[in-house]
Amino acid sequence: MKGTRESRGARSEKGKSMDISLYYEERGAGFPLVLLHGNGESHEYFARQMEPFSRVFRVLAPDTRGHGRSPRGEGAFTLRRFADDLYDFLRARGIERAHILGFSDGGNIALYFALAHPEMVDHLILNGANLRPAGVKRRYQLPIEIGYKIAKRFAGKSAGARAHAETLALMVNEPDISPEQLHALTMPTLVVAGTKDMIRRSHTEEIAKNLPNATALFLPGNHFVAAGNPEDFNAAVLDFLKG
Repeated sequence: MKGTRESRGARSEKGKSMDISLYYEERGAGFPLVLLHGNGESHEYFARQMEPFSRVFRVLAPDTRGHGRSPRGEGAFTLRRFADDLYDFLRARGIERAHILGFSDGGNIALYFALAHPEMVDHLILNGANLRPAGVKRRYQLPIEIGYKIAKRFAGKSAGARAHAETLALMVNEPDISPEQLHALTMPTLVVAGTKDMIRRSHTEEIAKNLPNATALFLPGNHFVAAGNPEDFNAAVLDFLKG
């Protein structure tokens, strides 16, 4: 199923209402597996995961608010807002529990979602996630901060600059999750990163250490290991979920 869209105004049990329709793609049948892309990406990032994962699971890959084919909507543009969107998205589909796989900022969204709705997460896969901006190696974070300052300066004159500033702000100002908060997440969790990831190895290990039921795995590759090394990545995820 391609291009299926969420109905407008779908309400959650908490009374929240999405002001937009999220674009998503869905394949397969069985237990739900949700794929959350990273900053500036779209569902297309998971092009090499959709087919193999859909042989076993009902795979849903939404475009985050303001990314890909999903409109930005009004109001806050934050990772927590995206986690709220995910809650509404799942409830609108009648999904009460799912495996959640998040890459980069998608992993951070997955963490916020799991902290707010642990009962809805069966297994959690965090690929290249971070708890705070300092978890990113400085040589990668510095250009992001510079780009944000430049885009912010021109945000009042250009819609493109404003959108770019908002997107970069997600990496400059967020996430803000303490290691102690992770202690509440008891679901089985796989924490994955590339051996040459932009996330500090010590930071990835810190995440895994503070999750009560987590395993850390470092695969050959960089931050985009799912795209660059799909054979190892897909095998690791499927082994984890089947185990």
